[in-house]
Amino acid sequence: MPQRNLEEVIAGCRKGDEGCFSQLVDIYAKRCFGYFSRLTGSRETSEDLLSELFVKLVEKIGSYRGGSFDGWVFAMASNIFYDHLRFRQRQTRLLDGHTQRVKRQAVMDEGRDDGEIDMLQGAMEKLDSDVRELIMLRYYSQLSFREIAELRGEPIGTTLSKVHRGLKKLREMIS
Repeated sequence: MPQRNLEEVIAGCRKGDEGCFSQLVDIYAKRCFGYFSRLTGSRETSEDLLSELFVKLVEKIGSYRGGSFDGWVFAMASNIFYDHLRFRQRQTRLLDGHTQRVKRQAVMDEGRDDGEIDMLQGAMEKLDSDVRELIMLRYYSQLSFREIAELRGEPIGTTLSKVHRGLKKLREMIS
């Protein structure tokens, strides 16, 4: 797209023109999706990050002060990606803390056979980290499904479904 046309689209976006925002999405969606996809290796995560990018573009278009619009867009995309990484690192630390507490609790739990505890722990470690975290949040942190869904920024039905599938996998591995 010639620079003049892009400038007109940006000016229209600043005025709240939905058609211009749609054109902006058309211009940047493929490139930004490719950027996120190469960084994350996940289509689902890339789609989530892309959606977040376009929401931010709508919110922040008024702060664009000239220069390379591509550079401005990709700087924002980079910030969103690094925010995502920091969030995932916090989740991992939270999960590791829960895992350590579970192990300590297992040692203190005299009513169970050590083999059962080892089998459960081994099965938990084989679960996808996302599902393992959900189960830990629900059953070890005793958060409600609603609290977990809000914490993760996803619909409660998605949270319920993931936990259900995770528990089903656990049962299959232990049986």
